[in-house]
Amino acid sequence: MKKYYPEGILFESRQNKMCFESAGALKESFFERRILEARAVLCDREHNLHVDMGVMEGIIPREECALGIADGSVRDIAIISRVNKPVAFRIMDFYDDETGRRTALLSRSSVQRECADEYISTLLPGDVISARVTHNEAFGSFCDIGCGISALLPIDSVSVSRIPHPGARLKIGSLIKAVVKSVDGFGRITLSHKELLGTWEENARNYKAGQTVSGIVRSIEKYGIFIELAPNLAGLAEYTPGVKEGDAASVYIKSINPEKMKIKLAIVDSFAADYGEPQEKYFFDGGHIDCWRYSPEGAQKTIETVF
Repeated sequence: MKKYYPEGILFESRQNKMCFESAGALKESFFERRILEARAVLCDREHNLHVDMGVMEGIIPREECALGIADGSVRDIAIISRVNKPVAFRIMDFYDDETGRRTALLSRSSVQRECADEYISTLLPGDVISARVTHNEAFGSFCDIGCGISALLPIDSVSVSRIPHPGARLKIGSLIKAVVKSVDGFGRITLSHKELLGTWEENARNYKAGQTVSGIVRSIEKYGIFIELAPNLAGLAEYTPGVKEGDAASVYIKSINPEKMKIKLAIVDSFAADYGEPQEKYFFDGGHIDCWRYSPEGAQKTIETVF
């Protein structure tokens, strides 16, 4: 089965670069109907994308820029936002422009249609796939799951630890793993991410009572302050004046209770600092999950996801 990737992955590959080394290599790619990636450098007034192909210019006509442009179900912002980024396409033809310069006629929508038919339509809930974060909204992250086709990762599925905005966890352009959460009747896919970030036990085993460790202040309530120790693990500290959401914190671990899935903390210090988000640590490297249980055996509360 042919592999389809989020846009940008093929861009730096040696095989892809070789296709742009000569007009002959581009012609061979045309006959082989090969999927290529190159950088879109301009969106003109008619919303055609101009692509840098090295030895010649490529043009993706507006209606070939993305699935849904032709019928109006996708807005032109989907074209404009591709400027200065890699785009996937195949060469449909060659022609000489008004100055006699050889130009390649390209189609991105045909690649997306093939990806949708041969790959995305086969995905099932529980499948683990690669995705690239393309933009963040308050309600979730939109991710490219293949050739520029988008899927939504809702904010409550990003991690067990609550975050104020998806951008607090996932940076635009980041390549992540995700789980197919659901597929609707129109073939639209919703993703999840938290199931790959480890269970309560897997995360808690990195900590011991009596340690002082680093964390991030995620939520301030009247009854206490939630401190994120890891994306899928948070503890509760007593309310302390002057602490702000988003602060870096040094916290003392008073106790760890697997039965109640509770970690009691004491804030040693909190301060504004931007250390950046660490690389996500994935605890699952398989290709499919049927059921994921976050809570430990014997815990008073069961938290699980069934796909």
